[in-house]
Amino acid sequence: MRGLLRLGAALLLLLASPAVRAQGPVMFPAAVAVQFDRQTIRPALAEGTADLMSGRAVSADDPVRVASISKLVTAIGVLRLLDAGVLDLDRDVSDYLHWQLRHPQFPDRPITLRLLLSHRSGLTDGADYIIPLGETIRQRLADPRAWDSQHGPGDDWFHYTNLNFPVIASVMEAATGQRFDRLMREVVLAPLGLSACYNWSGCDAAVAASAVVLYRADGSVARDDLRGVLPACPVVVMAGKPCDLDGYVPGWNGALFSPQGGLRISMIDLARVGQMLARGGRGFLSPASYAALITPEWHFTGHNGVGENGDPDGFFCAYGLGLQLIGNKTAGCHDDPFGDGVPRLGHPGEAYALRSGLWFDPRTGRGIAFFTSAIPDDAPKGASAFTAAEEAVIARARGR
Repeated sequence: MRGLLRLGAALLLLLASPAVRAQGPVMFPAAVAVQFDRQTIRPALAEGTADLMSGRAVSADDPVRVASISKLVTAIGVLRLLDAGVLDLDRDVSDYLHWQLRHPQFPDRPITLRLLLSHRSGLTDGADYIIPLGETIRQRLADPRAWDSQHGPGDDWFHYTNLNFPVIASVMEAATGQRFDRLMREVVLAPLGLSACYNWSGCDAAVAASAVVLYRADGSVARDDLRGVLPACPVVVMAGKPCDLDGYVPGWNGALFSPQGGLRISMIDLARVGQMLARGGRGFLSPASYAALITPEWHFTGHNGVGENGDPDGFFCAYGLGLQLIGNKTAGCHDDPFGDGVPRLGHPGEAYALRSGLWFDPRTGRGIAFFTSAIPDDAPKGASAFTAAEEAVIARARGR
């Protein structure tokens, strides 16, 4: 109720603005959903406003920051490098980084890409995962707060941790000598024909002009109010330092381009990623890599894992390599926002008042890519551990 009251107050303020009144009716928040199968893509829902100041209506072609779905796309990048013989899922990542990465409480256990991708590395977000230009991943991982003192690499313990992915991106950079944003464009985004980018790096002005502005429930801007202009600096920089990426050494700080959450992509293009996965990765990932991606590395058994906020609420019940499996029937699992008991693969997203999802049924190949914005922090849950707002978008997109 508090979230709805805040939303109503925000709307009254916006509607009172002459600039906004001149644009006609305002619909807030924005919600977009696209259905797909192995051959076709069909927009199913597009409502609301992409930019409240201009009154521009949202469309399925508008890029939006999809939050943690970025992890799945990053994982696909890792597997592309695996297929190219550049990376190994089970090799000590210290070999790529050229310095020894170890859990301080479990120094005899190597940390691998498999453990990082499946959130079983022993890392936490206690030291934060936003690492500015001027600091290195090695410096951040020296902070004891970055580590779970009770659980080590390879334990049957899942701790959803954003920081795993800056480490993964650092490994990708160190192994290839290329910056993460450029590498992802080369190995994933361009080959799939996607007009997408991490932290706006590599996107053009036309893409920026169609960006979805993310608003909080009170109507204030949370992210990406670009006004049609790409950011002058696409990364977070240390206070008082210049945005000088020319001197950046690949591998030093994989957090810069937000591999854990910074992907900007339209729902049409996200559906294309879903189609590739629904086809079993055929023509893009080797059968072995696809199998590694979707095979659970961890299953919830009652008390062996925590979600992003430390709560074992039944949201995460099975996880592969940067990919979540939902619709589990294990006691204590509440991970089915579709409400039909069908097992699905994909990933959710949550950040800056946005909720997003990319989900597909591997049996039929049918799936959905969606987002909805301006969701209050205290938004009520639905019948599952997902929010009622997410469940409503899914249901409406499916005509239910």
